[in-house]
Amino acid sequence: MKSLRKDFIEVLKDAENVVFFTGAGISAESGISTFRGADGIWNKLKPEELANFDAFLKNPDRVWDWYQYRRHIIENSKPNPAHLAIAEMQEYFRNVAVVTQNIDNLHRRAGSRKVYELHGNIERNYCIECHTWYNAPGFASSTEDSKVPRCEKCGGLIRPDIVWFGELLPEEDFSNSEKAAEKCNIMFAVGTSAVVYPAARIPLMAKRLGAYLVEINLEETELSPLADYVLLGKAGEILPGILEEVKKLKEKRA
Repeated sequence: MKSLRKDFIEVLKDAENVVFFTGAGISAESGISTFRGADGIWNKLKPEELANFDAFLKNPDRVWDWYQYRRHIIENSKPNPAHLAIAEMQEYFRNVAVVTQNIDNLHRRAGSRKVYELHGNIERNYCIECHTWYNAPGFASSTEDSKVPRCEKCGGLIRPDIVWFGELLPEEDFSNSEKAAEKCNIMFAVGTSAVVYPAARIPLMAKRLGAYLVEINLEETELSPLADYVLLGKAGEILPGILEEVKKLKEKRA
């Protein structure tokens, strides 16, 4: 990794509150770049044909089967060096929050404690009638049964805890994300184009309120002109390098 800019190092040295805003790019390095193989059965269907409540009511078994397919991929994936570096940052800053658009739970599996999931979590499910929660282990380990399960309490359909097209973001997670953005010194936008609203408001809010905005991505995005520092490349290579710099800075101050 090339040397980091001096102005960024100065901000790192004094920062206390850090937020990582993550998107699909960070999970791609764990092998979750797409849920549709080149010859997959889902290629002929658009996401909006599966990821919405009306589609679920119309053909619940087909939608459930799609999510079983996705769970199977995620279940066999592991946090990569980027996830692990973010989790380790907790040891060096007063507050570290992760605001993620991903549904794969890899940040928590890596050890991050403060994670706000703007688009839900595929490892959680709930009954659409009585809202009883069901965690994934009872469903995810097998892809053989594509039938949508029924609630043990009321018999209602069980759906994934995912924000589908046309649905609002989870109020508590979004509110906590905004609060984290308001007080952060550094905002890292990692592996996201930051064009999906309202989630994309988070890095813009942090920037507007004075945070140093760092973009880490494979290529430039619409966020790049607004960033204070753009680092192009794999998050799994860049973030461990930044972590090592943080360790050196903290050692000097000790």
